Amino acid sequence: MDINLPDVRAEVEAAFARYEAALVSNDVATLQELFWRSELTIRYGIAEILYGSDEIAAFRAARLPVGLARRISRTVITTYGRDFATASTLFERDTVPGRIGRQMQTWARLPEGWRIVAAHVSLIDAA
Repeated sequence: MDINLPDVRAEVEAAFARYEAALVSNDVATLQELFWRSELTIRYGIAEILYGSDEIAAFRAARLPVGLARRISRTVITTYGRDFATASTLFERDTVPGRIGRQMQTWARLPEGWRIVAAHVSLIDAA
């Protein structure tokens, strides 16, 4: 299996950057587009457990667009072959001082393009 093919990694990096821009600007349409429209999609959030794209879409639509700005660091994107990737990053928000956020996403190339098929977000105390 080919790991981190440059062209595939560039595609996933672009999709990840698009997700990040949509997240901090509360672009709900783009966020919903980037999650796979399937009952198999899972998102474990800081305070929510979401099964299926309908639950994820309902969460996004109801979320208040307050305090979404963040700084990311230590982002690692790894591609496996041409159709599967993971993206992991740390983040900090001024609205949660003393805490470090962790975000992991599993991306798959589907007929409609790169989509998040599973995600996990959590917070821990800063060391």
